[in-house]
Amino acid sequence: MVEYIPVLMFAVVCLMLMAGYPVAFSLAGTALIFAMVGTATDHFDMSFLHALPNRLYGTIDNTTLIAVPLFVLMGVMLEKSRLAEDLLDSMALLFGKFKGGLG
Repeated sequence: MVEYIPVLMFAVVCLMLMAGYPVAFSLAGTALIFAMVGTATDHFDMSFLHALPNRLYGTIDNTTLIAVPLFVLMGVMLEKSRLAEDLLDSMALLFGKFKGGLG
């Protein structure tokens, strides 16, 4: 019976998505429901769920991921001010005559 749990989980996620639930709630809800069912049937150790806050904090504390919103903000600012287009035009004028240039 345990072999069919992944197939059943996939089916539940698909049904929740087709019912209109957001992806994050569908995935998280299915995982929590099946973790509780697994705990009740002694197929899942509850100590795995106790490590969840540490994993979440470790993901949020990642210094590399902190830069991602700033890069997105920089890209939006360059797009809205049309500075990116001006930079590409000037680089095309400067390097367009070279082989492999922008021109």
